[in-house]
Amino acid sequence: MIRPLEGIRVIECAIFHAGPGASAIMGDLGAEIIKIEQPGSGDPIRFLKKIGKIPFGLPGGRNIFCEGANRNKKSVTVNLMTEKGQAIVHRLAKDADVFLTNFRRPALEKMNITYDVIRRINKNIIYTSVSAYGPKGPDSDQGGFDYQGQARSGVMYSMGEEGMPPLVCQFGILDQATAFNASHQIIAALLARERFGISQEIKISILGSSMNLIYFNILTSLVGGFNVPRHKRSEEHPMRNHYKCKDGKWFMMTLNPPNKNWESLCLALEHPEFINDPRFNTDEQKLENAEELVAIFDKIIAERTRAEWLEIFNRYDFFCCAVNTMEDLTEDPQILKNNYIVDFDHPDMGKIKIPGYPAYFSECEAGMVSAVPELGEHTEQVLLELGGYTSEEISTMKDEGVV
Repeated sequence: MIRPLEGIRVIECAIFHAGPGASAIMGDLGAEIIKIEQPGSGDPIRFLKKIGKIPFGLPGGRNIFCEGANRNKKSVTVNLMTEKGQAIVHRLAKDADVFLTNFRRPALEKMNITYDVIRRINKNIIYTSVSAYGPKGPDSDQGGFDYQGQARSGVMYSMGEEGMPPLVCQFGILDQATAFNASHQIIAALLARERFGISQEIKISILGSSMNLIYFNILTSLVGGFNVPRHKRSEEHPMRNHYKCKDGKWFMMTLNPPNKNWESLCLALEHPEFINDPRFNTDEQKLENAEELVAIFDKIIAERTRAEWLEIFNRYDFFCCAVNTMEDLTEDPQILKNNYIVDFDHPDMGKIKIPGYPAYFSECEAGMVSAVPELGEHTEQVLLELGGYTSEEISTMKDEGVV
């Protein structure tokens, strides 16, 4: 089957994940991704063996983070600090559809790959720039990673319970949100080019993407005039809550509207005496007496395993599911049936499981095509086939340290 973005070519001059993750997603959809890397060193993400206490190392000198950020790509090594290296990228950009970077403005100017430069070479290019905090304002040239997105956007106060310090969510959540946001905007710009004949520059930031992720929390604060309270299990609505079962596993239920489902829930729990209990007659009373009712539910639910409860609740058509750990995901039949986790034949590790593409196309296919290339693996191929260079010219440029 065809892939939705077949025929689209992306030139990527970017490092780490918030930028490269966007082109990786486009590669899942069939775009050709040419990643420009520095000779000898490449994208710094290639050499991350651990971040903090989290190990990323894999056999063959690979690492997990790089595998996710740079799948589906061709690696071309070019020294962008040389005029000849810049000329190579300019030549490759001439026939590209998208130019993607997350370098900061001073670096782009030094490497001669700003929007104005690339636009003069290719008037049809969609130029995409990913930054930490956005293209305007006092911090527009400052750098930042996922943690800065979580911190500055308010995400760290959107997790955990009241009274807790701000919490960090592991790992790369906002980098991935930025990657999806960037890929979405690029595809929208490609559609606009097709419909209206316009090319343009797109500017995306980790901060903006992070804020969009918690859109309704921010909207509530702006329009409602109050901060959305952090979830506190013992005081949250008992029918919109999570509970621990006999086997130590948890489930989450959301029964809306609560009053409509109250009688059915009492029957499912085999405690019909609560149906007309004056403490819980109305939704307001259930919330007012939440701490008491959550404690009652805790005691009842601890009498059966999660599998037993899920089977019971399914008979009542309750919106309820397991609270999965990462290890649980490969045992969840719904996840597997929908290819949200799939098998992949890796060149070094053999058959492994990876996250699948999160959408289904009836007439196309999508998903990871190839693993991370070796540094500079496709340099000669791309320069010969796309750049129009001869083997002799490439050999000379290798001797000169250009590629």
